[in-house]
Amino acid sequence: MHRRSFLLASAAVAAHGPLAAQSQWPSRPVRMVIAYPPGGSTDVAGRLLAEQLGRRLGQQVVVENRAGAGGTVGATLVARAESDGYTLLLAASPEVSIAPITMKSLPYDPVRDLQPITRVGQVPFFLVVNPSVPAKTLAEFIAHAKANPGKLSYSSFGNNTSNHLAGELFKSVAGVDSVHVPYKGSGPSIVDLIGGQVQYTFDTPPAVLEHVRAGKLRALAVATRKRLASAPQVPTFAEAGLPGFSGGTWFGLFAPAKTPRALVERLNAETVALLKSAELSKAFADRGIVASPQTPEEFAGFVQSEVDKWKQLAAKVGIAAE
Repeated sequence: MHRRSFLLASAAVAAHGPLAAQSQWPSRPVRMVIAYPPGGSTDVAGRLLAEQLGRRLGQQVVVENRAGAGGTVGATLVARAESDGYTLLLAASPEVSIAPITMKSLPYDPVRDLQPITRVGQVPFFLVVNPSVPAKTLAEFIAHAKANPGKLSYSSFGNNTSNHLAGELFKSVAGVDSVHVPYKGSGPSIVDLIGGQVQYTFDTPPAVLEHVRAGKLRALAVATRKRLASAPQVPTFAEAGLPGFSGGTWFGLFAPAKTPRALVERLNAETVALLKSAELSKAFADRGIVASPQTPEEFAGFVQSEVDKWKQLAAKVGIAAE
């Protein structure tokens, strides 16, 4: 009888073990993987979030930068990690919505292998031109480009990056013909734009606003619903006459696919509360990031819509997976 009671008790403990572990989570530091080097917008957003999320959870959230292959190295690491809530991914759009279209042998499926928690923030692209371009407005620029087919060139962070695809989307929506010139990152792209080697580009507020204020670049439009407080003189694309264009990058929080629903809901609730707080939303805004929280379901739908958008564009303009 004693042995039977012992076996029943052991079975009960085994059955409730995962639930007990979830109720005690987190009992040790949580790792937040960022798939880019320190210093960029994704890293800045992730570190701001990690610091405050750690306070709310009562355990440190440790940032680990695992850069490489357009964000896919870090994403692969998280997709293959234990689904226990102790490894998270602060992802940007390239490794989630662009890589499935542009990479032939992606080692993970973003929709199948990553569990959406919430969108964290968005960083819009500005359309900026070299001051030698004879256009003060978006309408004038489109007219100038149409009058000079194939003569204007735009720079990007590299082939199949977010602003390369934004450039192709712009060409499609505006009906213009221009030449893509890929660079190895934002820095070299902006240097050559200021130097006049290319005529325009799409880039983030931290990358361009200093040069716009110094008169080295001219901003024609920004891909947001409302004008940015940091650049109130720059109209949105919709205001400037091109409502069908959207461009920029976004950040979101993910966990490995089989992470328990209770942990996903806890992480969502804690993160959304932070993103809605005056402290974190202002810290984001000061750096050109728009806090953009969502439910897990809303975020999953957003990710799928992004994948579909870039898939349609790739088919339209002939971008092939490499």
